[in-house]
Amino acid sequence: MEAFIKTNETYLLSDLCVKASFGDGIAKIPIAADGKHFISDICEEEFSEKSNLNKHFLCHMKQKLHSCNICSKEFSQKSHLNEHYRIHTNVKPYSCIVCQKEFSHKCSLNVHYRTHTNEKPYSCDVCLKEFSRTSHLNEHYRTHTNEKPYSCHVCHKEFSQKGSLHVHYRTHTKERPYSCDVCHKEFSHKSHLNDHYRNHTNEKPYPCDVCHKEFSQKGKLNVHYRTHTNEKPYSCDVCGKAFYQKSNLNVHYRTHTKEKPYS
Repeated sequence: MEAFIKTNETYLLSDLCVKASFGDGIAKIPIAADGKHFISDICEEEFSEKSNLNKHFLCHMKQKLHSCNICSKEFSQKSHLNEHYRIHTNVKPYSCIVCQKEFSHKCSLNVHYRTHTNEKPYSCDVCLKEFSRTSHLNEHYRTHTNEKPYSCHVCHKEFSQKGSLHVHYRTHTKERPYSCDVCHKEFSHKSHLNDHYRNHTNEKPYPCDVCHKEFSQKGKLNVHYRTHTNEKPYSCDVCGKAFYQKSNLNVHYRTHTKEKPYS
C-alpha cells in the first residue's frame, strides 16, 4: 500500500498520518508491511509509532530546553542532544550492511540505503523527475520557479542551492581544496579535478556522434558540436561578429580596445 501526500492536506491511510511541506509537490511514500509507517515531513526520520512521531515534532519547534555544553546548540529533546554529541565525538554507531559506511544517526542510514535500492519516493509534479530525498526535490523545484534564495554577501550573486553558494565563495577567497595527486595542481571544484585527471590518463569519454572525435570534458564536446551546427552564440556588441566560444569573443574585443595584454 502507498500513501500520497500533498501540501497543506493530511491524509489518513492505514493508521498513517503524514503532512507534506514542500511546494505543491506530491510524494509517494512506501508503507511498511504492518501498515504502520510514520515519517517526519521535515527531516525524513521514520517511526513505527505515531506517538513517537508527535514527540519528534517537538525538535522542530522553538522550545529548546537542552543545550550542548561544547557548542551551546540547543535541542527540544534530551535524546537529540545525545545524538548531537556524536558530532563532537565522531561516534557512528549505525553502519550500512551493504557497503559498511557508518552514520551517527539512524535516519541518515535509512536515507543512505536508497543509494543501494535506487528507491526514489519523491517525485516532481511538474516534470515527474524522482528523488530519494525531500531536500533534493525542494532544490529541484527551484529549477522550475527560478527561485534563488541564497545570495553572496560579497557580490550579491544569487543561487538556488546553498551548496552552489559555498562553492561560489571560493572565487572570492581563492580557496582550492581539491588537489591533483599526480601534479599537485589545485582546484576549487571537485568536478574540475575529475576533468583534470583525464589529462594524465588520456581518457576521453565524450565522443562526437557526428565525426566521432573524442573529448575529455563534456563542455568541450558541446563547444565542438557548434562546428557542425555552425551555431555562434557569442557576438560582438561593437561590430556584430559572432563566435563559437566566449574566449574567442574576448580575444576579438581587443581589436576594438587596442588592448595588448601580452606585449
